[in-house]
Amino acid sequence: MIHASKRIAQGQGLAAPLLKRAARIELDWDVRQKSRFEATDSSGRSIGVFLPRGTVLRGGDVLLAEDGSLVRVQAAPQQVLRITPCTQHGSPFDLVRAAYHLGNRHVPIELTPDYLQIEPDHVLADMLRAMHLIVTEVQAAFEPESGAYGDGGHGHAHAHGHSHAHDHDHDHHGHSH
Repeated sequence: MIHASKRIAQGQGLAAPLLKRAARIELDWDVRQKSRFEATDSSGRSIGVFLPRGTVLRGGDVLLAEDGSLVRVQAAPQQVLRITPCTQHGSPFDLVRAAYHLGNRHVPIELTPDYLQIEPDHVLADMLRAMHLIVTEVQAAFEPESGAYGDGGHGHAHAHGHSHAHDHDHDHHGHSH
């Protein structure tokens, strides 16, 4: 068994050809939340993963094994509930309301502009259907939001083109940023 104890978030800084050649390891959400587990990669090697506690693996992350080899993490398709607004009776805002109610229950939830995804739960499914949302069981990769205190998600730099460089020179409007 080969041990891997280093995670490279989204393979940052690694050359594309290296990533293409790397073995893959397909893991569902339950396993990707664990800091210690064993799995078999696409080349048939047994990998013992030992990560710092609280580490969450995302599809696209890369593990560095003790022999210097790379292993790409893929989010395995799993049973999830996909929640979409009802085209007849609802609006996209219904998704916002659903995300709020699910968030209050501290359910892991994947947010996209078009749908939400949660792990199967018939009580929640009934609640969502009562809110006029469409709930469908699908097999899909599950990548829930990392909490506000989680792993920082996808490493966005938050550069949204707001330049405050000249504010101190020309700011007569009393803005407080």
